Amino acid sequence: MRKLTVILVVLLIVSACSSNDEKLAKKADKIHEDFLIVDTHCDTPMSLVSSGFDLGVRHEEGCVDFPRMAEGGLDAEFFAVFIGQGPRIDTSYDYVHSQALEIFDAIHENVRKNSSMSELALSPDDAYKIQKDKKIASYIGLENGYPIGKDLSRIKEYYDLGARYITLCHSSNNDICDSSTDPKGAEHGGLSDFGEEVVREMNRLGMMVDVSHISDEAFYDVIKVTKAPVIASHSSSRALCSSPRNLTDDMLLALKANGGVIQICILSSYIKTPEPNPELDAKLAELKLKYNDLKDLTDDQKASYRMERREINTRYRKLATVADVADHIDHVVQVTGIDHVGIGTDFDGGGGVDGCKSVAEMKNITIELLRRGYSREEIGKIWGGNIMRVFRKVVETASL
Repeated sequence: MRKLTVILVVLLIVSACSSNDEKLAKKADKIHEDFLIVDTHCDTPMSLVSSGFDLGVRHEEGCVDFPRMAEGGLDAEFFAVFIGQGPRIDTSYDYVHSQALEIFDAIHENVRKNSSMSELALSPDDAYKIQKDKKIASYIGLENGYPIGKDLSRIKEYYDLGARYITLCHSSNNDICDSSTDPKGAEHGGLSDFGEEVVREMNRLGMMVDVSHISDEAFYDVIKVTKAPVIASHSSSRALCSSPRNLTDDMLLALKANGGVIQICILSSYIKTPEPNPELDAKLAELKLKYNDLKDLTDDQKASYRMERREINTRYRKLATVADVADHIDHVVQVTGIDHVGIGTDFDGGGGVDGCKSVAEMKNITIELLRRGYSREEIGKIWGGNIMRVFRKVVETASL
């Protein structure tokens, strides 16, 4: 009799949990219907150029396409025109500028041929209009100011092509600023003199200045120079994960004072300090050696490398979880309040955690936030309200 009672109690608990999960899922669906849901960073355009990837087709590989965005309830995506850091000489600047233009063209072409599913977005209001038309708003950001070279006029050229933010640098120093991860250390001591001109020109045009990837000193220099709020398009909290790519609590408070926003990056190693994983390290080292230390690769070779790296990561990497992502959101809210946090997944650039490995699973983050007691309105701010507030302020501050 006692055994039967225990079984009944367990069944009742399981049933109650299942019923509660269903309720949370329905609430999440409603939130994604009622609010603008924005992801501020994905690297999918690398595949558009190298492999002819069609955003209009549902794929099994990769993280982002329009059909899966619809499944995940995502209304707007910032597609990154990413250019890795290379030599800082005139011929290289011209070459990477032409590469950037190719990626812009590939994004435009993908949106054009899938016009029944998406439209190019240029202003904050565009996202809401496109959402009403039941389409996905495709924004563009430039990740790494390297293609600017030393030519300020290129900023306007990228703006005219649709770029609405620029991540000032990437994993190495450039002519604009120091990177948070350059093994050589600081070169400019923060933002260079040219970098100050870049920030001012972006303010003038109404482009969001993105402080993800830049060094701590460069971050504080940007805060001093800018006349508009700034964004960290894909960064997390250093208090919870010690990566230099993340922001300290003091930086979060400076961002709050600036009126800006941090978009939590769901790349696992920025969410949870990785435990030693020698098997993964060995496999990635072998892969890098196979591809000549990533030097002088063709576009096809780059695509193959990324595919094999993704397969290795999927098999060997121990991922953080959606709950870990929510911990970062919790922490930022505790430090700055609800108005200065959002989400920038870094999908197809390494982003993805257990429970949210593609845009099709975005609602799982919403469900976790509901489970933690966030209100509809608070979740609406996290998913889109905060970044759009900053975007509007940047546009209003522009002198054009």
